[in-house]
Amino acid sequence: MTVSSKSTIFTTRSMAKIAILGAVAAVLMMFEFPLPIAPSFYKLDFSEVAVLVGGFALGPAAAVAIEALKIILNCLFNGTNTMFVGELSNFVIGCAMCVPAALIYTRNKTKQTALKGLCAGTLFMTVAGVAMNYFVAIPAYVAIAHYPLDAIIGMGAAIFPFIKNTFQLVLACVTPFNLIKGVLVSVITMLLYKHVSPLLHK
Repeated sequence: MTVSSKSTIFTTRSMAKIAILGAVAAVLMMFEFPLPIAPSFYKLDFSEVAVLVGGFALGPAAAVAIEALKIILNCLFNGTNTMFVGELSNFVIGCAMCVPAALIYTRNKTKQTALKGLCAGTLFMTVAGVAMNYFVAIPAYVAIAHYPLDAIIGMGAAIFPFIKNTFQLVLACVTPFNLIKGVLVSVITMLLYKHVSPLLHK
């Protein structure tokens, strides 16, 4: 990331765009739904589309700012039922997709590099999702929220009977969940970006 890309997010115009995209992302985050391949507490939303659009137009630092603003607004308006564990995971996993994608795209703004960035971002998000769930989110739910680990694993086993432990749960449920999310978000971003980017470059 160059010095110029860092500084552009602090202009009044850029900060206004970040605020708007953060609000859009927060609204999109409200429309979430589960997938049949994962326990119902894993819900898919398309808020990362707004983050990616902002990252492509304004750079990776803006993507981080939009992602953070999305989480803050969601907590302010909807509160948290995960003691902020879910929100932290959402932020880290979202940045894991959007920051690499924006870094790759802003170096050479072509359709091919956008696609490469989105593919890389999806892979990074999938790896981050596995790491965050295995090392942070699930242990935190058990330790802080006192949610029984056996119950969490049991929800995964109800979908895939071979699941017997946390690692198998994360591998069988979280990995395909994030891959599917990454592909869907990437497709929508590719379809939308060229239509909305002129508004963000004014």
